This record gives sequence, C-alpha cells and structure tokens, in this order.
Amino acid sequence: MSMRTLMITVGVVVFFVMAIISVQPFGIKNSRATGAGGQSADKDNQELARLYQEDQSDRAPEENIDWQVVGPRDKTREARVKALCNADMLNTGADYYHAAMVLQHAGAPEDYLLAHELCVVAIAKGNQDAKWLAAATEDRFLMSIGRPQRFGTQYQADGPHADFNLYQMEKGVTAGMRTALDVPPPK
Repeated sequence: MSMRTLMITVGVVVFFVMAIISVQPFGIKNSRATGAGGQSADKDNQELARLYQEDQSDRAPEENIDWQVVGPRDKTREARVKALCNADMLNTGADYYHAAMVLQHAGAPEDYLLAHELCVVAIAKGNQDAKWLAAATEDRFLMSIGRPQRFGTQYQADGPHADFNLYQMEKGVTAGMRTALDVPPPK
C-alpha cells in the first residue's frame, strides 16, 4: 500500500468515526440502557481498568524496566484488549482510554491507529485524559510508518544508554491545536 493510500485510508476512518459519534446529538438514541435523567447506565469495564493499571505499573519507575519481563506481559495485555474491543466490551470513555493506552505500547502501526481511534471515541464520551493520548498515538503511528510526527510527543534514542531526542516533526500543528489536546510544546 502506498503512503498516499495509507494516509487517505486513515483520513476516511477518522471521518467515519467522527460521523458515527456525531449522529447521537441529532436525535438517534444510543442503544445502551439509560438510567434516571437519561444518563448512561454503563459502568467501566473492570477488566480493562485492571489491564490499564498493570500496563502503567510495569512502567513505573521509568528507569530500570526489565523489558524481558514487561514485553511478554504487554503482548498478553494487547491481545486481551483487542479481544475485548472485538467483542464490543468497551462502554465508557474510561474504557476506550484504558484500551488505547495499552495498545499505544504495542509494536505495529495498525495498533497505534486503533489506539488513536479509541482515543477519539473516549474524548467523544467525555474522557479528557484521552486528548493528549490522541496526539501521541497519531505521532507514534506516523513515526512507525517512517513519517514525521505532527504534535511532537515522540522521542527516540540511538542506543540503550543514549539521550532521547525529539523525533522528526512536520509543520502544521498550531499552538492552539496543542493546547486543545493538552500537548505541551516539544522540547
């Protein structure tokens, strides 16, 4: 697939996700149950919350992470998150955010793209934590396909003990866009 085709595909997917999300305010009711006052009765998926916590715990503290141990755990979590996504088990903004965070630690471009799409849904469902992650997953996706990032969230090192440097960036993202997504200026 050519780079142009891939970027068009990404654009189409984002367009359709945004179109689906924007339908509800125009009178189409959500098929999920609602409680008193019309509020969603959805509860956070506790398994996704646990997978998210495990993912974050494996990365704290940031130094001295044993990737021989964490890598296989990541693969197991990624597989389970994908299974939950495919089974339509994500309900709340927190669920979509938790799934996105786990998948953004994956290793394939399609995982980063899915994480980005999950962030878009999380934001639409009111999860503000997903804003920065939406920018980071887009940057990580672009980096993984050899393209410059747009928001400046991704850094890389030339070796295990080398300093991290900002990955290549392309122009176009404004300070206002960064602010809207809670992304600080790149350092």
